[in-house]
Amino acid sequence: MHKSVLIPVLATVALLAACTRPASDAGKVAADAKPAAKPVATVNGEDISAEVFDVFSKAVSGGAAEAPTDEQRAQMVDQLINMTLAAQAAEKEGLAKDAAVQARLDLLHTQILAEAASEKYIKSHPISDSELRAEYDTQVAAMPKEYKARHILVDNKESAEAVISKLQTGSDFSKLATAESKDSSAKNGGDLGWFSPQSMVKPFADAVVALQKGEYTKEPVQSEFGWHVIMLDDVRSPEVPEFDQVKQQVEMLSQRKKLQAYIDELRKTAKIQKP
Repeated sequence: MHKSVLIPVLATVALLAACTRPASDAGKVAADAKPAAKPVATVNGEDISAEVFDVFSKAVSGGAAEAPTDEQRAQMVDQLINMTLAAQAAEKEGLAKDAAVQARLDLLHTQILAEAASEKYIKSHPISDSELRAEYDTQVAAMPKEYKARHILVDNKESAEAVISKLQTGSDFSKLATAESKDSSAKNGGDLGWFSPQSMVKPFADAVVALQKGEYTKEPVQSEFGWHVIMLDDVRSPEVPEFDQVKQQVEMLSQRKKLQAYIDELRKTAKIQKP
């Protein structure tokens, strides 16, 4: 009955690329009026700037704060030199005019600008602790209950109805499951343990949620696995992590929501045409 699902109630979200340079940094450089750093290399007269190296280094290291070692720096410079040589060769061969290549360049250009705009928006609209607490409470309230149930799985409706008839005359559910269920849980009296409804196929989950503790389904339940007779043993609220344990995930989720609201506002005033 279990299906493969992802239910990130407090999901982590990668909002911004590590190699995107904050828009505010550009203003800081201009304001400080610092002289430009020397290029890290020159390839056929084309400089590889220190700024390009810094962006590349952050991308390679996943945004790590610590500076690369001398050996790592030398390796990254060589990588940039190789990339520059290949790019120069592509330019000579006219690949920049190729439609597919141009489309990829356009997409990358759009992506980088979008990431920069997103980062600037998040920096100028920080999320307060009260907002984080409110989001945490919202997510906790939305966490589904967990159910403990057992079932008997058979091949056809008639067999399931026969099981229900036996239960109605006082037969023990666990013993019937061991004797008649074709599911692997039969050896445990049909016990499925604790689960969330979202982890089960819909017909099974719907039937479980509709039951009261101690009840079993009076009609057979059909799913893609066969025909079920289900008994609900218990219900509980899920274990909730402390706020401090998931604060970072909640903050990233809140940022994603803020960014989505920002995009929604942009869409309201945009002229969008679709074929």
